[in-house]
Amino acid sequence: MPFTDEQLERYSRHIILKEIGVKGQKKLMNGSVLIIGAGGLGAPAAMYLAAAGVGKIGIADADSVDLSNLQRQIIHTTADLGKPKVESAAETMKAINPEVEVETYHKFLTSSNILDIVKDYDFVLDGTDNFPAKFLINDACVMADKPFSHAGILRFKGQLMTIIPHETPCYRCVFKTMPPKDAIPSCKEAGVVGAMAGVIGSLQALEAVKYLTGAGDLLTGKLLTFDALHNKFHTIALPPRGNGCDVCSDHPKITELIDYEQPACALK
Repeated sequence: MPFTDEQLERYSRHIILKEIGVKGQKKLMNGSVLIIGAGGLGAPAAMYLAAAGVGKIGIADADSVDLSNLQRQIIHTTADLGKPKVESAAETMKAINPEVEVETYHKFLTSSNILDIVKDYDFVLDGTDNFPAKFLINDACVMADKPFSHAGILRFKGQLMTIIPHETPCYRCVFKTMPPKDAIPSCKEAGVVGAMAGVIGSLQALEAVKYLTGAGDLLTGKLLTFDALHNKFHTIALPPRGNGCDVCSDHPKITELIDYEQPACALK
């Protein structure tokens, strides 16, 4: 199906890129991304993926917009206070690009429902801020063979990596178990600079765009870290996939999803 004149104008800056072009833009429009968490990371990612024309974007979050969110969660506004984050996010995304289909999940993702949700998407973004959710997302995506982007932020630091299940190291290959309770301060306790969410969340959106279009190299097999105070990016090589990993090795010990209980902030 050919582009309309409006689509040609809307996506013209993508179409003129040799790495994306007409074929790549059609892949975006036919692609789907699930964003888990409509907070600091999910907010910029959702806005850029909607602007990019990703055909279907799911957004999952059980919370409502709070005044303290607005320092970094730019998809929401003061007028959205008290509104479910998924509804606020969907309104902003549709305002950016009415063509995008937005599916909302105003619920916590748990071991009982996450597989039914991730199965409908090509790529998953982990925009959560707690370790139980991150381990659950990793395990579910590995079991469902769904590629995903992990990210975390705290204070002036951020990190991200992309996982292609059974091909590249997963989150558990690097961080085998959750840290002890209270070992890592929460963002509420330690703080986070708002623009850091924009930097790392935008990089997650970029990973999704590259995955869907096939452009460039993904952050697989490596962890990208950013220290904003000292303007330093580092790329750290990760251990091989499945080397004793409890979930993605050839003989996994974890074969069923687990709901952990331990609130902590995203960055380990």
